[in-house]
Amino acid sequence: MRDLGMDQRDQATLRVLTEDVLKTSEIEGEKLDPASVRSSIARRLGVDIGALAASDRYVDGVVDMVLDATQRHQQRLTIDRLFSWHAALFPTGYSGLSKIRVGTWRDDVQGPMQVVSGPLHRQIVHFEAPPATSLDSQVADFLNWFEADQQDDLLIKAGLAHLWFVTLHPFDDGNGRIARAIGDMVLARGENSAQRFFSLSAQIQRERKDYYDLLEKIQKGTLDVTEWLDWFLGCLLRAIANAHLTLSAVLIKASFWNRWAGTTMNDRQIKMINKLLDGFDGKLTTSKWAVIGKCSQDSALRDITDLLEKGVLKKSAASGRSTAYELIYPTK
Repeated sequence: MRDLGMDQRDQATLRVLTEDVLKTSEIEGEKLDPASVRSSIARRLGVDIGALAASDRYVDGVVDMVLDATQRHQQRLTIDRLFSWHAALFPTGYSGLSKIRVGTWRDDVQGPMQVVSGPLHRQIVHFEAPPATSLDSQVADFLNWFEADQQDDLLIKAGLAHLWFVTLHPFDDGNGRIARAIGDMVLARGENSAQRFFSLSAQIQRERKDYYDLLEKIQKGTLDVTEWLDWFLGCLLRAIANAHLTLSAVLIKASFWNRWAGTTMNDRQIKMINKLLDGFDGKLTTSKWAVIGKCSQDSALRDITDLLEKGVLKKSAASGRSTAYELIYPTK
């Protein structure tokens, strides 16, 4: 990534953060709209992606939390900051159909905070959080440790912070997402960079069953954290190893434009090529070009013919009834 310009780095950061926001929600069973997430992040980072999708306050809330944790990683983690993250996650004061306490600790009025599964008559309790009455002192201990000694190994600290916060489970809902944001905040401090080129949340989503099984085992046991840290650090390594899946598109895009840097193209052609490079859904036809480029069929055909002659596009071998086109990628 060091060899790319700032524009490509910003595009890489946009891709990784989009994946991070989508996957940290997906771990909790929530599906967000990818276009809304990408637009929300691009809007906040000032990255040009063309037309932006409509704003969604639920999406914006998760994005605000993730960006606040990573972009402002050097600022202190405080109770007010945690409350603001929680309020951003639940802008209506509801989690699904249930009204929850937002921007403040749980109160356990309805009984102990438990993570359960199964039918009502034979529920399995996977975890019971500490009593709400102890949260003020326990969260204070956590925050004091979190900010006290930055000379600790910050990879270890990220794993401990994640586990400690999710075990305290101080909110009615959203504890997992906030715990992962806290872990990312420590990782950003460790790298001393707001730019991230890998997504730990995406890797946790791939290993979701192991994640929950291990949390339950550790929380029900003696709280010996060795096995958790072994898994967490392994998961982090696997996230970095898998980063090429996310970054390859950015590298291909950079390589493509480097190859065609001296070729004259109009704005429509540049826009359509970027759409193809970003992952075009379906086959590119003259009709689709005209619709997306907001031009006539004749103008679309002229654009395409020009790129065919320059060797930028080629006819697709599997066009079907309508002729389709695809990019010619530069060879190494």
